[in-house]
Amino acid sequence: MKREPITANIPAIAAHVDARRELIVAARATVVTLILTGLVYPLAVTGLAQGLFHDKANGSLARDATGQVVGSSLIGQGFKNPAYLASRPSAAGNDGWDATSSSGSNLGPTSQKLRDRVAGDIERLQGENPDATGAIPAELVTTSGSGLDPHLSPEAALWQVPRIAKARGLAVERVEAVVRAHVRGRDLGFLGEPTVNVLLVNLALDRTFGAPSTASPPSASPE
Repeated sequence: MKREPITANIPAIAAHVDARRELIVAARATVVTLILTGLVYPLAVTGLAQGLFHDKANGSLARDATGQVVGSSLIGQGFKNPAYLASRPSAAGNDGWDATSSSGSNLGPTSQKLRDRVAGDIERLQGENPDATGAIPAELVTTSGSGLDPHLSPEAALWQVPRIAKARGLAVERVEAVVRAHVRGRDLGFLGEPTVNVLLVNLALDRTFGAPSTASPPSASPE
C-alpha cells in the first residue's frame, strides 16, 4: 500500500493546531472579560457608591422620627391630609403615584377630559385652601411627565401654608419657616429652578411640631 508522505499532512496539522490555539485564546478572553466586567467592575462601583454616596446608592430613602422608612425623596407620593403639603396631580397608575407605573396622562390641551379634570382640581383646591392668597400655581393642577415628581416650586408649597397652619393650629409664619428652610436652590447656582421636596417637608413638619392628632404621619400610603 502506498502511503502519503508525512509532509503532505503538515497543512492539516497546522490548521488543527491553529484552531485549537484560537479556541484557547477565545476561552481565556471570555473568562477574563467575564471576571472583569461581571465581577470586578460591578463590585468596585458598588463599593465606591456605598462608601462615597451611601444614602443615594440605597435609594435616597426617607425615614420618620422612629427610623421607619416612609418613602424615597426621589419618588413622589400623594398626601390627602390637610396638615401636610399636597403633591401635584399624578397620572401614574389607576390612583396616581404608582411607582411601578410611571407615566403621564398623554392628554393634550384640546382634551375635554383634561379640561374637566383641571376644573375639578381647581374647585377642590379652592375649597380646601380658602385662606390661600393669589392664583393657584399651575403645577398643582397639572401632572408631571413621570407622574412621580417629588418636588413643588417654592410658590406652590407656600400657597398651601395657610391650610397646613390652620389644620395644625399654628401661626402661618411658623409653617412658612419650615417650608422656606427646605427650599433647594438651582444646581450650581444656575441650572434648573428652586424646588421643595414634598415628603421631606412633611417629615420636617412632624419633627418640628409633632404629628397632628387628626392625621397619621407621612407614609408610603398616606390618607
